[in-house]
Amino acid sequence: MKALDVSEITGSSYPSPFDEPCAERSNKGLSHVFGLKDFGVNLTTLPPGTWSSQRHWHSEEDEFIYVLEGSPTLITDEGEQDLEPGDIAGFPASHANGHHLVNRSESPVKFLVVGGRKADDDAFYPDIDMSRRGRGSTYCRKNGDPYEK
Repeated sequence: MKALDVSEITGSSYPSPFDEPCAERSNKGLSHVFGLKDFGVNLTTLPPGTWSSQRHWHSEEDEFIYVLEGSPTLITDEGEQDLEPGDIAGFPASHANGHHLVNRSESPVKFLVVGGRKADDDAFYPDIDMSRRGRGSTYCRKNGDPYEK
């Protein structure tokens, strides 16, 4: 099978307005086509001006990225770092270091994201009033009130 044959999902499941910076992001769930359950591999494309996600960290899942094409900017608690093809970054579970990629260039960015699929994983978003308790659950405010769908 070729990655080109895998269906693509564009946008984000974040509630509005947090979905807007990611609206043009596309993901291909490469591991889904093989029925893999322990980890996920996504091929992500960011057109110019698009974010990979809101800046976040996970309670139970490690996350790894590998840049294939383009020059994204990695933004973490330590600051900003311009990346290029062949660069890698990793984020251990429960390490409260919010991170995301932003495409500030004039060309598309492509990268692989590898991470776990633990049902009890919580996601935290330090820059905005949002969190997610458990994989597949709805997004809520930091006080626990759910966002309307």
